Amino acid sequence: MRALIQRVSSGTVSVDDQAIAQIGQGLVILLGIGHGDGEEQAAYLAEKIANLRIFEDDQGKTNLSVLDVGGEAIVVSQFTLYADTRKGRRPSFTDAALPDLAAPLVERFAELLRGHGVPTQTGQFGAHMLVEINNDGPVTIWLEK
Repeated sequence: MRALIQRVSSGTVSVDDQAIAQIGQGLVILLGIGHGDGEEQAAYLAEKIANLRIFEDDQGKTNLSVLDVGGEAIVVSQFTLYADTRKGRRPSFTDAALPDLAAPLVERFAELLRGHGVPTQTGQFGAHMLVEINNDGPVTIWLEK
């Protein structure tokens, strides 16, 4: 499981010109599910992300988590995080899990994040989404389990 985390001042996910998720300060999490991923990977990343200290305190040091600042999260499924570009010019996505495994695991990850106290919304699995990210910092972190 791979997560690309972006600290944001705001974020929105739209499908067919309709906003389906919208947050202020918090995290936009692009989540990729690979073959063999399951509950263990989802639980690890949810706990890690909920407590990751990437927000600034009053002295400008990154000592606060999304929980500490009362932030929110949007989880967006993104199989392209499993792109293999070693051969040719067109990425291969054979390492990404098929939708029947990936869709419920994305939702489970979001549930686990909510369980840690982070108000969490999601994109729409399999849809063409417009993801607007106002990256704050910019701060972008890659996590993998």
